[in-house]
Amino acid sequence: MDDLNALADEHVTAAHADPHGRSAHLLVHEDCLRQSIIALTAGTRLDEHNAPPAASLQVLRGVVLITTVSGDTELRSGQLHPIPQERHGLLAVEDAAVLLTAVND
Repeated sequence: MDDLNALADEHVTAAHADPHGRSAHLLVHEDCLRQSIIALTAGTRLDEHNAPPAASLQVLRGVVLITTVSGDTELRSGQLHPIPQERHGLLAVEDAAVLLTAVND
């Protein structure tokens, strides 16, 4: 069993040591289900990319923006939000760790 609080702390620390300000780890990979923890330092961005068929983002630490052409969504620690079905990016407003849950074909 994974401790999400401990993993969030571990990966935020690792993101600070990374030259790109990122750290990620795939936690669950079963059939079409993927769950990953992603940590970003404040100001770090994941460039725009396509959305999987179904996905959600749960913020474990910090504040992030899901950025899209149709508008940005701010998420804070403890919040859960579906990933929009359009190209999107992610920006860490402050140091952040998120749990990405995705279902791929």
